[in-house]
Amino acid sequence: MTTTGTYTPKPGAAPLPRMIRSQAALETKMLLRNGEQLLLTVVIPTLLLVLFSSVDIIDTGAGKAVDFLTPGILALAVMSTAFTGQAIATGFERRYGVLKRLAVSPLPRWGLMTAKTLAVLVTEVLQVALVTVIALALGWSPHGNPFAVLLLLVLGTAAFSGLGLLMAGTLRAEATLGAANLVFLLLLVGGGVIVPLDKFPPGVQDVLGLLPISALSDGLREVLRHGAGMPWADLGILAVWAVAALAAAGRFFRWE
Repeated sequence: MTTTGTYTPKPGAAPLPRMIRSQAALETKMLLRNGEQLLLTVVIPTLLLVLFSSVDIIDTGAGKAVDFLTPGILALAVMSTAFTGQAIATGFERRYGVLKRLAVSPLPRWGLMTAKTLAVLVTEVLQVALVTVIALALGWSPHGNPFAVLLLLVLGTAAFSGLGLLMAGTLRAEATLGAANLVFLLLLVGGGVIVPLDKFPPGVQDVLGLLPISALSDGLREVLRHGAGMPWADLGILAVWAVAALAAAGRFFRWE
């Protein structure tokens, strides 16, 4: 009579939640081990915060410079990870055929994108914690509703993640590298991160105010600096960008 042994193999894919957790852990490790990406996502925002809070280079209006700068640097940290870093990493994964191989694994494509998003969120938690500690050491005095801050950061992450995946899934890796870094620099200057939007001409202000980085930095500033409640206008702009960018990424993303 044949009996089934205790260690009889049971072929098959692992449960979906476990696959997503494992892929998310791998994506997070890859993000944190990439020196160039750490420079972009952690070192540059931190240096900008310390430099412009300590040296009177830009007129940030009444009050302490760190109170104006910190919300913008938090927005910059979200953009650098969810958009710039993710676009570049995903673009080169697509070029080298990594995404093509993962697409035929038991992990579904939406599960892979979910794992990438979770890795971005973990990295952002570390960024926000670091920026907050440094800002508090520089004399930052935050106010406002923590839930409003969380909602702004989540919608900002969704918007920038969609834009990053859209760029990575439609352009060549080299073009993504150049375009993502260029967009990062342009939005750093014109997105209200360091330079107040009221320093620009009125017509330009109206256009720049519709950008996701402007909505995120302005919303965070309204809550953390002025103690406002829900910045509905900024949340609405971010929600539109998030829905449009994620829908476009899902529609046009090419895995090969």
